[in-house]
Amino acid sequence: CVFNFFFFFKMKVESLRDSLHVLSKEDLTTMLEVILEHTEDFTDSAYTSHEHRGRILELSRQARLELEHLVSVWMHTQTLKAKEAPEDMELAIIKTCQCMNELKRELHGAAALLAAELLKCHADHLVLKALKVAGVEGNLEAVAGYSCKLSEQKEQLVETCRLLRHISGTEPLEITCIHAEETFQVIGPQIISAAQTLALHPSSKIAKENLDVFCEAWESQLNDMSILLREINDVFEGKRGEKRTYLSLPRPGKHSANLKTVKAVKLDTEEQTKIAKSGLELRLLTSDMDSEAEKWEDQENEAVRNAQTMSSMAYSIYLFTRGEGLLKTTQDLFHQAEVLAEEGLRLSSTLQIFSNQLEDDDKAALLLETEKLPPICQQLQTMARSPVQGKNTTFMKVDTAVQKTKGIMMVLLQILPIYCKLLKKNWNENHLQQMAVDEDSLSGKK
Repeated sequence: CVFNFFFFFKMKVESLRDSLHVLSKEDLTTMLEVILEHTEDFTDSAYTSHEHRGRILELSRQARLELEHLVSVWMHTQTLKAKEAPEDMELAIIKTCQCMNELKRELHGAAALLAAELLKCHADHLVLKALKVAGVEGNLEAVAGYSCKLSEQKEQLVETCRLLRHISGTEPLEITCIHAEETFQVIGPQIISAAQTLALHPSSKIAKENLDVFCEAWESQLNDMSILLREINDVFEGKRGEKRTYLSLPRPGKHSANLKTVKAVKLDTEEQTKIAKSGLELRLLTSDMDSEAEKWEDQENEAVRNAQTMSSMAYSIYLFTRGEGLLKTTQDLFHQAEVLAEEGLRLSSTLQIFSNQLEDDDKAALLLETEKLPPICQQLQTMARSPVQGKNTTFMKVDTAVQKTKGIMMVLLQILPIYCKLLKKNWNENHLQQMAVDEDSLSGKK
């Protein structure tokens, strides 16, 4: 990730304020050249826009000039045996860092724009659909034509993933970029091969199913790439981590049976990488959940408070998938999952009570979604309480906890808008009835 080099370079430059002898000019020059070498991946890419390419080249040239000036002032200051950086050196430090920030912003803009446009262009999956049709029709010529288009699309996506890797900002996101790149590299040829096989055997059910599987994997990876881009943008804009972290671990003794049978462990690097991908989707669900909750006028509503609490717990689980946050071990995660499940069951009870105030049609509409919540919460609760032994089974339990949490958040996103609508409707009806009663009362007094 080239952005890591930006961080260290800027840190070294700013350290000159405290000590003029903390490093050599060769160190700074080498670090800058490493950064600029990475920027060549952007300027050499056929998919980088002409505008971005020109701006990156100009900022690269300017960065060299700013560093040369800084080194010149720095060397002169050393001859004066000054104890701290004088005003002209402070200005040179500021201008160098400012130039690097602009270059960093330009690189991010180039990669993010390319990815966004590419995802938008291929969102309808027209090439995949055409390949399927051509395969079923046994049209080898059409399959060959669309295969060329898919190969071009694959090259674009692979190149974009490489550029996104440079601007990813964190190690988990960088790993996810690498995974996406490898997936497109592998699945592209598999789709083409499967389409060719189907075209040769149009009546083969197995050949058709095989093509469908590869196409679904491709579509899924495109969806994951969209999530990845949003996450990278969040990191760049400083949004990551601004959400409060909710931690509700059990009180001592409350789950003593579980604590005796389950050993608390940390995931290793490989496991952390595998689980990080699922975490990205959970992160977006919690964001959507918070956006939905913010629409409510009554933030003290019990159901809204429950939903916000659950969203915060889910966010803690998301942070765990990144190796961050207050949940440090798998046992912490399982405790949090259990408490989240309990909160979900509590919310379900609240909604059940509210539904009794509604008319039959409205009640049925709310219960249709609400009834989905208890089963998945109970599944998460049972899973969290079940003891496991061994590395593989522990990891599978972690993965299940994340998947079930995602499922709960998806159900909540379906429930809240319906609940909000019916709550307002119920309030309006009660308000009108009360007004009618008041009018009757006034009429009686007259």
